[in-house]
Amino acid sequence: MDNLLLQQQSLTRYLRDPQNQAPPADMNAARVNVYRDLVFNNVSQLLGGTFPVLIRIIGDERWRTLVRGFLRDHRAQTPKFGEIAEEFLGYLAAQPQVLRTGEWPAFLVELAHYEWVEMVLQQSDAEPLPPSDPDGLLGRPLQVSALAWPLAYTWPVQTLGPDQQPTTPPAQPTLLLVRRAADWSVKFSELSPLAWRLLQRIAEFPALSGREQLEALATEAGMPVTASFIDSGLVLLRQMHEDGVVG
Repeated sequence: MDNLLLQQQSLTRYLRDPQNQAPPADMNAARVNVYRDLVFNNVSQLLGGTFPVLIRIIGDERWRTLVRGFLRDHRAQTPKFGEIAEEFLGYLAAQPQVLRTGEWPAFLVELAHYEWVEMVLQQSDAEPLPPSDPDGLLGRPLQVSALAWPLAYTWPVQTLGPDQQPTTPPAQPTLLLVRRAADWSVKFSELSPLAWRLLQRIAEFPALSGREQLEALATEAGMPVTASFIDSGLVLLRQMHEDGVVG
């Protein structure tokens, strides 16, 4: 039993890091390398479906470097294939040694997060908000759908690509709403700072009515609480309600 355990440990060390670890001495090298290639290719393909834009930007060779580092250095906490992409994102966010060697895009982690969000929303078990009366948006407490995520990025992640790789971030952050529509497609749209903050406020202060949220939003922004501001806010809330973002 001890020999079997030692053999398994030796095999897994080699499968994770074939460049620096020797295969088990008493196993056929050709067969071991079949497992080596299967593990690497399966993980690479599993992750590649979530991060296609990232791969196009950094190229296949550097993508293999990231996957190899992930296999070698990261210890996943989930047995679910659908959650491996989140583990990979956490690995990148921790700035592993592989990212401290050579030239990597400064926007790499944010782009990976942006692509991961689409996969998460497509697979989410969360339910959409129940139907509600749009005439009650000002008078009742509001909530944001679990299938609608307001996000803020330093980089313009929605425009990045092989031919669009800025080296310095813009002066203003990129504010986005990512939501899953009724047909299960994932929609991305840009938000104004006020719209983004309104969605944040609804999540932070769920007991406030729509009118109270708009009044507090105006105060936060240093703007007068006018009928025009409330009317404009109601137009925004109605659009978000129609899209299933708030209810």
